[in-house]
Amino acid sequence: MRILAIDDTKTLLNLLCMTLRDAGHEVAEAVNGEEGLQRFEDFRPDLVITDLNMPVMDGIEFTRSCRARPSGQNTPIIVLTTENGTEIKAEGRRAGASAWVVKPFEPATLLSLITRYQN
Repeated sequence: MRILAIDDTKTLLNLLCMTLRDAGHEVAEAVNGEEGLQRFEDFRPDLVITDLNMPVMDGIEFTRSCRARPSGQNTPIIVLTTENGTEIKAEGRRAGASAWVVKPFEPATLLSLITRYQN
């Protein structure tokens, strides 16, 4: 599966990408939502995992922008964040997020969630 991973924290992005690659996924990386949109168009991922709080463009804005594009309307988007409030989760759903995972993530749990979105 082709997965786009977006996070501004380098150590977390490295851990996420290592987890995904070790599970056999092809991974592209971005450090904010704006870069993520550019990578989305170039990489054409099957699934996106994005942080919420990032500079330049946050995860909610990325999700809205991605959903506004024909190529991003059906791509699963998982928000991976430390935020767990009811209102922010609702905002994520309204923006088009497919799932919400709280950091720190358990690799097995995240990979199990990703499996649900595989064809």
